[in-house]
Amino acid sequence: MIIFNYLLVCLVFGTTFLAIKIGVDASAPPFLSSGIRFFVAGLLLFGWMIWRKKASFSLLLRKEMLLTGIGLTFGTFAPLYWGEQYVASGIAAVFSATAPILILLLQMIIMRQTPSRRSLIGCIVGFIGVILIILPAITLSASMWLLIGSLVILVSQLFYSGGAIYSKQVTKRFPEASPIALNAAQMMYGGALLLMLSACTEHWYFKSLLSADVIGSMLYLIVIGSMIGHSLFYWLVAKTTPVFASTWLYVSPLIALTIGVLLYGEAITWVTVVGAVTIIVGTVLVNYESLKQLFQKPQREITQLQEAHSN
Repeated sequence: MIIFNYLLVCLVFGTTFLAIKIGVDASAPPFLSSGIRFFVAGLLLFGWMIWRKKASFSLLLRKEMLLTGIGLTFGTFAPLYWGEQYVASGIAAVFSATAPILILLLQMIIMRQTPSRRSLIGCIVGFIGVILIILPAITLSASMWLLIGSLVILVSQLFYSGGAIYSKQVTKRFPEASPIALNAAQMMYGGALLLMLSACTEHWYFKSLLSADVIGSMLYLIVIGSMIGHSLFYWLVAKTTPVFASTWLYVSPLIALTIGVLLYGEAITWVTVVGAVTIIVGTVLVNYESLKQLFQKPQREITQLQEAHSN
């Protein structure tokens, strides 16, 4: 069951980038569509948790939910949706794999943590991968918007990294609260902020939301991407470890690249593939120690069982 749900999480998160791309290509305002997605998904999830008596309305009154929503939802998805107007969905997914690298950099700068030499090498390797991917946009003046979109999406991962670090502190402050309820609350705040940004910057032509592509994209992202995908992710965290659950970052970008090419006709070059693999290798190096412990744990358990039987 764990392996099945893990593969399902990888597939879901790998397809959400294409769903976003389909929606924005169909002229859905990026901030409006992302705001509706997260506010509705958060509202439904939070209502479900209230019904199961695993959350209370007082959780919505805590400033921690607002701050987490700014990092994990508003600051992450406002740039991502906007950037995907100009960047292929597969490339956007690959850039999402830089989050662990940026988390390490933030821990170095803000928290004064000293990383290992291998982690520093991983940061450099990941940075080289980013350069390889955006290199065509730098050399071709006609692709200026591709360059801007790429940089904006990278900024989104900086927000996500900060939000991820802060959310770890939040979960410690609310040990009695369900992680799903915490996630739902921050999605509601983030979605509300996205809708406010949309009201100030976009024209709300609701006809643009009524096409089959936009409706299909929205439903998929609300139900599959936000409600099911994130719930399965937190289920994996509870049943395994956060490190194991987060390894979707190494699998989903490759899925996103593949389905973008096969199902949506997105162009891909060998430089893009090399850049994507380089970023993932860099991410693996950054998380090497955690991954090593993750894969050594089952072996230790097997050894302990063998010793117990021999005794």
